[in-house]
Amino acid sequence: MSLSGKKLVLGITGSIAAYKAADLVRLLVKAGAEVQPILTPAASRFISPLTLGTLARREALIGLWPDAGPGADATLWTKHVEIGLWADGIVVAPATAQTLAKMVGGACDSMLTAVLLSARCPVLVAPAMDHDMWHHPATQRNIAQLKADGVTVLPPASGELASGLVGDGRLPEPSEIAAALEPWLGSVEGAAPEASGGSLAGRTVLVTAGPTREAIDPVRFLSNGSTGTMGFEIAREAARRGASVTLLAGPVSLPTPEGVTRVDIVSADDLHEAAMQHADADLVIAAAAVSDYAPASSGDRKLKKADDALSLTLRRTPDVLAALGARKRDGQTLVGFALETHDGEAHARGKLERKNLDWIVLNFQNEPGAGFGTGTNRVVLLSRAGERADLPLAPKAQIAASILDAVAR
Repeated sequence: MSLSGKKLVLGITGSIAAYKAADLVRLLVKAGAEVQPILTPAASRFISPLTLGTLARREALIGLWPDAGPGADATLWTKHVEIGLWADGIVVAPATAQTLAKMVGGACDSMLTAVLLSARCPVLVAPAMDHDMWHHPATQRNIAQLKADGVTVLPPASGELASGLVGDGRLPEPSEIAAALEPWLGSVEGAAPEASGGSLAGRTVLVTAGPTREAIDPVRFLSNGSTGTMGFEIAREAARRGASVTLLAGPVSLPTPEGVTRVDIVSADDLHEAAMQHADADLVIAAAAVSDYAPASSGDRKLKKADDALSLTLRRTPDVLAALGARKRDGQTLVGFALETHDGEAHARGKLERKNLDWIVLNFQNEPGAGFGTGTNRVVLLSRAGERADLPLAPKAQIAASILDAVAR
């Protein structure tokens, strides 16, 4: 990774995850960036400005107002303008729910919020908070508004939280955030506005996303760890490019992307039925993580615990992707996903051929920052025509754009 010559503001807010900022500063400096740490007052309760300033070799800033004592820098209060013009990018990590709300409302009560209002450069936020705070409608509205304002959002990871709960809300590891910054800066610097009407204007796009749940009884089910983020980002990007997008969404807690028609499904059977209804789309991207097996029968009452072992008989679920491939029409493009842990490319190529796909997106569950439960991904694109493209670790929104660049040609 190289960030040589890049000028980055690193905003740190009042989250327990602020301790990770020290390692993030170290990684960014090692990659060649100039880093200006700016803490909110609450952040200084979790990590020392001296620590961050020492690692960045630049004074860490907190307050908007200068000290009134002799020798104080009377120009400090205008420094937010200077920094806003200096920066090539602003990264807020961790970004608390409070700071996200302030950004949406245009609040200007600290050096960080003042710099954010003054800056002309791209902004990326990496939210970190408890699971229920992240999924609260107010937070999700704020996230949607920030995206509409052009802010890049690196979704939180899933795992054990400081509260003791397990769920979404963890700050991605510093190495994941650092790895996402080079491609992010490259994409925003080189990005041109979408052409009038959009590059997918007049096209219909079907996207599947998220997990399926296969009921054992009314309260238990078989499923997987998919959060739906990758598929939702693809749907959002396709709509931004002017397509008429239908999103078949498994049980996830994500807001519907603007301009997208959402159909909620639960089981693989539900997904198969919905996919067949919308299978005539010009471009089909099957990003859902569909359960391959389901209980052969599901009781209408909760199974009670017994002293001996419980055996379940499983049946194969419908192969949605194969069914889409079997009825693929001329002029239609069909894209599948393959999440692998070993022999990834061989398995993906086999799936590409067996299921009559045009492209397959290979990603890796056993790599840091990739697969389920992360805001980033690393994928390999393989086509039936023999094309191959490696997309390095990047935010899933950027991966979505790169996938559409390749497959929509």
